[in-house]
Amino acid sequence: MTRRNAVLSVGAVLLLLFGVLGTTVPVPYVAQVPGPTFDTLGEVDGEPIIVVEGRERNDVEGDLNLTTVGVSRGGLSLVQAVRGWFDDEVSVVPEETVYPPDRTEEETREVNRQAFVTSEQAAESVALGELGYPEKVVVRGVAEGSPSEGQLEEGDALETVDGRPVPDSAVLADVLTGIPPGTEVTVGYTRLGEPGTATITTQAAEERAGSLLGVSVLDQPSAPFDVDIQVADVGGPSAGLMLTLGILDLVGEEDLTGGAAIAGTGTIDLAGNVGPIGGIALKMVAARDIGADVFLVPAANCAEALAAPDTGVPMARVATLDDALTALADVRAGRAPEGC
Repeated sequence: MTRRNAVLSVGAVLLLLFGVLGTTVPVPYVAQVPGPTFDTLGEVDGEPIIVVEGRERNDVEGDLNLTTVGVSRGGLSLVQAVRGWFDDEVSVVPEETVYPPDRTEEETREVNRQAFVTSEQAAESVALGELGYPEKVVVRGVAEGSPSEGQLEEGDALETVDGRPVPDSAVLADVLTGIPPGTEVTVGYTRLGEPGTATITTQAAEERAGSLLGVSVLDQPSAPFDVDIQVADVGGPSAGLMLTLGILDLVGEEDLTGGAAIAGTGTIDLAGNVGPIGGIALKMVAARDIGADVFLVPAANCAEALAAPDTGVPMARVATLDDALTALADVRAGRAPEGC
């Protein structure tokens, strides 16, 4: 064998080896891609995403789609990572940014799920506040084995404890601080607009004097109907804005979309501010793929959105819920909303 043939043979073996390693050996990166979209006015598997109990949902047209980002479950191969870096519709990011090394994958999913639940609660509070419903002490959960189990339910608005008004959670805590554990009390509440009472034997408080009812509560607007959001396998807080708009469209007095297909993203806080999210370029692709007429972009994401490849979907810049409502009014009127 000549030196030339030997070099070629070794080179071929190395090339084959690198090819095998490139396609089989994982690297510490994951791929993010455009995820599924969910119409907050519609259904998933035959069940409404936003369930309204205690009144009829509005008969609405159009779509209010929340957008998501899909993430690969395991490490990419070197070849997959390189391909992703050259694909405008794939984002290759370090694995630790999605799956922190100090958490299991299950723990990460649970953290993301809890962030979504928090965004649900904020969306409901903001929407009902926008509609003018008064703020009350609302039951958000009843612990298993609690003295209130079977007496109070999630969504009940607490009105009185032994005849004393409890307009907010601070007053409720003060009232219960003065009641010894094991005391039988009468709790007045409103459920789906109807008044009721429950007789509850209090339990000892652990972090202060007095007693507890054994429920978790939030100060939030309370309506004579209940809103429940049901979207499985979605995590994080970025659905807040679109869930808020969905609730407003289904129980408010105005058709928000005018039949248009709206997509969007953004967190929502209790003051109605819309916050930035991750993966804006991928969500723009998802909006394009469903034929959206307009994509609502958090103001803080506008620079990133403008730097991304143009998807052809008009963008509306939104910093607050009011901005989003103004943008939708523009769409209904045939005007172009304020862009990024």
